[in-house]
Amino acid sequence: MRKAIDGLAAIVQKQFQLDPFSRDLFLFCGKRRDRIKVLLWEGDGFVLLYKRLENGNFNWPRQQSEVKQLTWQQLNRLLEGLSIEQPRAIKQIKNPGNFC
Repeated sequence: MRKAIDGLAAIVQKQFQLDPFSRDLFLFCGKRRDRIKVLLWEGDGFVLLYKRLENGNFNWPRQQSEVKQLTWQQLNRLLEGLSIEQPRAIKQIKNPGNFC
């Protein structure tokens, strides 16, 4: 987590072959998964956000196959230290008998 804007933009460009000057957010997480940096190009300059969780860690992918695009809701959940996947509620309706 030592890299600043230029270093992170270079990683986006060289390692991932993506355009750091797009309007996409690029997220980077530390090894301990308790710190995250967000890189965003705003047209006239970069914005770099940094967040460190005091307790817990980010639900961060461990393998390339787990990497995915996030919705804004998933991003908010991630930045709150929550799982990006909301558990699906399973409703079981029991048939209590015939009602009129």
